[in-house]
Amino acid sequence: MKTIPTDPIKFFSHLSWIGGSPLLDVIEPYRRKIFTEALFTLNDDGLPRYNLVVAGRAKKNWKSADLVLAALYRLLAWPSPLGSQCYILANDKGQAADDLELAKKIIKANTLLKGELKIKKEVVERKDGDGFLEILPAQDVAGAHGKTFSFCGFDEIHEYRDYALFEALALDPHRPDAMIWITSYASLYNHKGIPLYDLVQMGKEGKDPRMFFSWFAADYCTDPYAAMKDTPEARANPSTLPEGYLEQQKARLPIHRYRRLHLNIPGAPEGAYLSPEKVEAAVGNHRILPYKPGIHYRAFVDMSGGSGDDATLSIAHHEEGLVIVDGIWNQGKRPPFDPREAVSLFVDILKSYGVSKVVGDRYGGETFKKDFEGKGIYYEVCPLPKSSLYEVLEVELNSVRVILPDDTVLVKQLLTLIMKGGKIDHPNGEHDDLANAIAGAIWLSKGQSPANLKAAVFRGSTVSGQFNAGNNWSDLELPKTDW
Repeated sequence: MKTIPTDPIKFFSHLSWIGGSPLLDVIEPYRRKIFTEALFTLNDDGLPRYNLVVAGRAKKNWKSADLVLAALYRLLAWPSPLGSQCYILANDKGQAADDLELAKKIIKANTLLKGELKIKKEVVERKDGDGFLEILPAQDVAGAHGKTFSFCGFDEIHEYRDYALFEALALDPHRPDAMIWITSYASLYNHKGIPLYDLVQMGKEGKDPRMFFSWFAADYCTDPYAAMKDTPEARANPSTLPEGYLEQQKARLPIHRYRRLHLNIPGAPEGAYLSPEKVEAAVGNHRILPYKPGIHYRAFVDMSGGSGDDATLSIAHHEEGLVIVDGIWNQGKRPPFDPREAVSLFVDILKSYGVSKVVGDRYGGETFKKDFEGKGIYYEVCPLPKSSLYEVLEVELNSVRVILPDDTVLVKQLLTLIMKGGKIDHPNGEHDDLANAIAGAIWLSKGQSPANLKAAVFRGSTVSGQFNAGNNWSDLELPKTDW
């Protein structure tokens, strides 16, 4: 083994691809450039300039293969004083098995690699004992917490919603040659606070000198040559795909899935109710707006028993044709919590905005109504199910009449609302408490209240079907109720 790093292209020139052809014959020029710049741009002290690589392009463009090749390069051709411990974190067990199988096939196709490496069931080890390549499914990342490494690759992070996995496998500050390589196509969740969104924004801004950013998408390319391509498909797919493949995928997939998988443009979960573009366009530059005298504020709560879901409060007002959501609050601590403490917190917030009445659902029977009213806030029960509130919200978003707080969790909840059993709800395992609260506050700010709404039984049509830019709420012809 050499004691100084080898150029990755030179290393690959000695290897064959799985079918026996020279490896460099299947590595297109743009990929060679990525390997060279990401892995072999060195500082004067011989250490790598980059310790974070973010490489994104559409599906079937060799992303996983390149990640495995980069890991093999770092395992064998990059001498690390503390050893060549290499990990790849796959999205799930199936993908981990695929990545490991690919690594094994490459090794078996090369006498050079077989002479240096020992293949075991779930890991590849150097025969000299100086390193290994282990491929883990995301579910097993907790077992890798605190481990030191020379190289760590993350294969497809489009479903990551927080930074827990990155925290579990973080760079060791005592290893200046360590590297993280992230590869993915676009995320379901396209808002700040989501790892892939944040990384792409960092890459576009170019403010991190130790981050190498390579991105090929229909709407943005770091490669000048790819950016000049005529079609969105050509910009997002720099590798050559089988003839007719993209046309077939476009015909078979829902458009939001096709855009995400094959144009590398952020999409939405299958069956998503709200338009991602409309939600993103509605996000303002505020988190919480202060109280302003003369404004008539409306408030909606989505209460919780305290064991799982958050209790949430939203306050909004109507101003110059817009509904402005002034803020959204939860109980201030993670569940479990005492819901009566949430009531006390919310009462203080309501009074600070001059609000003497709040609307919420029937959760808890009369319990929360009595709790709020015992502290001087009148509590009315909302006559509409949350599906109807979300229909109102959709109309307002599509009409560009809403300004939302810049809240990552709120936006994520809105983007993941789906049609389920004829109703609008959150997917299994998700939450919509913030989304429900702002939908209720927006409905109230349009002039609705259980005390003055003429009707709440929507028969024969949906709210969105009856309400549009040409109507107002007083025009709705609905049966009377007992309020």
